[in-house]
Amino acid sequence: MTELSTRTLNRTLLKRQMLLRRAALSPEQAVEHLVGMQAQAPNPPYLGLFARLSEFDPEDLSELVSNRRVVRIALQRNTIHLVSASDAILLRRVLKPVIDSGLRHNYGAQLRDVDLPALATRGRELVESEPLTFARLGELLAEEFPQAEPNALAQGVRQLVPLVQVPPRGLWGQGGAATHTSLESWLSSGGGAPSGESPDELDAVVLRYLAAFGPASVRDMQMWCGLTRLSAVVKRLGDRLSRYMDENGTVLYDSAEAPLADEDLQPPVRLLPDYDNILLSHADRTRILDAEYRAAIFTANGRILASVLVDGFVAATWRYDAGRLTVSPLRTLKPTEKREVESEAERTLGLLAPEGEARVAFAP
Repeated sequence: MTELSTRTLNRTLLKRQMLLRRAALSPEQAVEHLVGMQAQAPNPPYLGLFARLSEFDPEDLSELVSNRRVVRIALQRNTIHLVSASDAILLRRVLKPVIDSGLRHNYGAQLRDVDLPALATRGRELVESEPLTFARLGELLAEEFPQAEPNALAQGVRQLVPLVQVPPRGLWGQGGAATHTSLESWLSSGGGAPSGESPDELDAVVLRYLAAFGPASVRDMQMWCGLTRLSAVVKRLGDRLSRYMDENGTVLYDSAEAPLADEDLQPPVRLLPDYDNILLSHADRTRILDAEYRAAIFTANGRILASVLVDGFVAATWRYDAGRLTVSPLRTLKPTEKREVESEAERTLGLLAPEGEARVAFAP
């Protein structure tokens, strides 16, 4: 079994994530290739695509949101992702066990005395009559289900009914509270809540994950999506997978004959947004994040900070506030690296502050 170095895994991941060379894809094509982009906050998908695409206008992605070609919905790891409309239907079906588990673990006790089918039916009726915030949905549900707290009722509907966040939430440069309607109503697809996945669909999703994040272990696959027992998928796929080993002896899988990147490639500096999936989609993140920097990126309050890749690995964090993009290095940057970071930060300011009045600064 061929052993892959950490640098080979790093360069291959960057290539598949369109971070070695920016891709000439449309935003919709890129979102589908990445099998969605984590999107708890509205702006990260825009910044993530800006880092990956050779040409990107944020208004193009806003138009896709407005035209219902892409949607914001809870999927992988039961967190909000921006996905294509077709992937929203597919992934919600495939990842239904993840959503069901979230309901049991997070709200099962609070909803013990609630008729869940009735809650799902009434919740769907309410959000399909008018998009609602969770606060308002909970208030309305509490009138009919007084035995549970309003927030638990609203979150129960979120798990039982596929809910999408509707514009203006998710549009570039616009804010507002998240309001929700059902996926079926938003896409006018009908059919009620998705049922469980089929093996063929799950296998296809795993192969797509590998195309965007592989090679990967079974634990990596499970970390990305939140599902368990994916060793059965690996077994089913059989000869459709290549097998490797990392430097620690962990078995990795990849689509058969999928090309690997040369470990000697010199990757460019890239600025990634908060919650970028490249940092969330492996159980072993050392192919892109040194263990000593993990606590600086994954904060105690649950945030995953915006990061700067230097030589392919996380070397700094960054933030934009009040007309200034501040880079906070995690290690000493060489003069040439600092210049490259500054150049890429200035490019990012072209998106964040197109009026040209912002500046780049380095934290001490």
